[in-house]
Amino acid sequence: MSAGYTVAAADYARDHARLHAVRSTVFIDEQQVPAELERDALDPLSFHVLATGEDGVPLGTARLTPERRIGRMAVLAGHRGRGIGEALLDALVAEARRRGWPQVSLHAQLHALPFYARAGFVPSGPAFVEAGIGHREMHRRLPGSSAVEDVEGAAAVLVALAGHARRELGLYSRAMDPGLLDRRDVLDALRRFAVRPGERRIRILLQDAATPQRAGAPLLPLAQRLPSVFAFREVRDPVDARYPSAYAFNDTGGACFRPLGHRYDGEGGIDDAPVARRLQLDFDRVWERSRTCTEYRTL
Repeated sequence: MSAGYTVAAADYARDHARLHAVRSTVFIDEQQVPAELERDALDPLSFHVLATGEDGVPLGTARLTPERRIGRMAVLAGHRGRGIGEALLDALVAEARRRGWPQVSLHAQLHALPFYARAGFVPSGPAFVEAGIGHREMHRRLPGSSAVEDVEGAAAVLVALAGHARRELGLYSRAMDPGLLDRRDVLDALRRFAVRPGERRIRILLQDAATPQRAGAPLLPLAQRLPSVFAFREVRDPVDARYPSAYAFNDTGGACFRPLGHRYDGEGGIDDAPVARRLQLDFDRVWERSRTCTEYRTL
């Protein structure tokens, strides 16, 4: 039991009426999805989870299909914002892990991309329309890193790294990644991490500290308001200054690596501990021989 509800596996043969009651309310009544599209032949073959209130009334549901796809994620409008969607998603990811699946995917409604990004899913491919609603495919490796194709994917991984970090984030950037580290969703994720209770540290290692300052990078005022959390250094060694890549890591095994720092493509995920450890070791070595950006303290 958590926050007044329970999430458990459902038996489709026994519980189908309760599952479809939630799905019909959300998809057919609320989102105007055609009724004939709400059910399909995969329902009896899928693993379903059901969230119920203390009185046993269904509040939300989702499924995991044999195609290794999460779908039919639905939470009744009056019960959103209570963590039910996150709990349903966690239960399905846990089941996929139990089955030994290397990856799960889903079709995310465009407005829900941030929700799935926080859970470690990375967008892939162009947006498309399904049942009259805009979607984008998303993937998550179990464990490992997923392909990052564009700035939306890179931002999704950074949001997830911040959300899953315990005490530390590290970012290696050429010049504070315009177009990425100035995005509102990324800045909000860094701020949420920085103001959480307990000791927090965000270390940012730059090849060029002057350009972000001249450009008024939005990350700098945030860091100035939280000087006990943010620390900046600039590389001094000419070899470090020629390093072509950019990356990020947290202290819970999450990482994002972009082979060319001026591009957004690469790979990343919240469950890739070997890569995260390697990146942190490389980061620490360069950090120790780099200079502190004292000029940022007087912005």
